Amino acid sequence: QVHLVESGGGLVQAGGSLRLSCAASEGIFTVYDAGWYRQAPGKQRELVADITESGKTNYAGSVKGRFTISRDNAKLAVDLHMNSLKSEDTAVYYCYAEDLTGFRSWGQGTQVTVSS
Repeated sequence: QVHLVESGGGLVQAGGSLRLSCAASEGIFTVYDAGWYRQAPGKQRELVADITESGKTNYAGSVKGRFTISRDNAKLAVDLHMNSLKSEDTAVYYCYAEDLTGFRSWGQGTQVTVSS
């Protein structure tokens, strides 16, 4: 299991930007797929974006063109760059890392609030 710590959440006005970072605790992270989910109040957790260990990315339709996921295996980190934020992006954002067996480790979550 990989220990993950998110940072970078906060309050931003609509149209603004934020960068979320997810730091992993150990080097085996380099062979993990990773990504970000979010959960808004009263809603189910949904996939925002994910990235394979080789760098292939996938995005939810609602964030495509506005969010960018990236990873730096040397720094054991996965970032989510969020631009043109909307009020509907308000949620707790969770990063995860999935190993070759399919087991997922999760971070504790970071709150993103977009004011309109």
